[in-house]
Amino acid sequence: MDLMNLRRSDFDFWTVLNTRWRDMDALNHINHASYLSYMESARVDVYLELGFSGIRKDMDESTILASMEVHYLRQSTHPSKLDIGHRISRIGNSSFDFISSVFNQNEERPLCSALFTLVAYSYKLNKSIPVPEKIKNKCRPFK
Repeated sequence: MDLMNLRRSDFDFWTVLNTRWRDMDALNHINHASYLSYMESARVDVYLELGFSGIRKDMDESTILASMEVHYLRQSTHPSKLDIGHRISRIGNSSFDFISSVFNQNEERPLCSALFTLVAYSYKLNKSIPVPEKIKNKCRPFK
């Protein structure tokens, strides 16, 4: 899997978001930190689509972010309509990977791509737990 060359067909889950005026920086393009916020919001949408009621500390099965690798590939400006794609690409015992890319709507090449490693986590027990089946069932590894 090459984070620099992902395409729309590589993703299984989609969220559409609009940029906001406040997402721009002094150079009049979308600030790098905004992309992380877009991907995080979209990731919560994936959890809802998988059947979780959200991601909260009071849940028996939740997640916590362990690491991220982000590649900024092209600039974007406001206003823009963005498509954020996600794919569960690896499952471990208690961790799993989300691949994510942000696209300008109707464009094939991403603006930004990232690999997020998450840990299945119980905040009640304050420890990692096995990856839930509803996440395992949606994993599609890259060949």
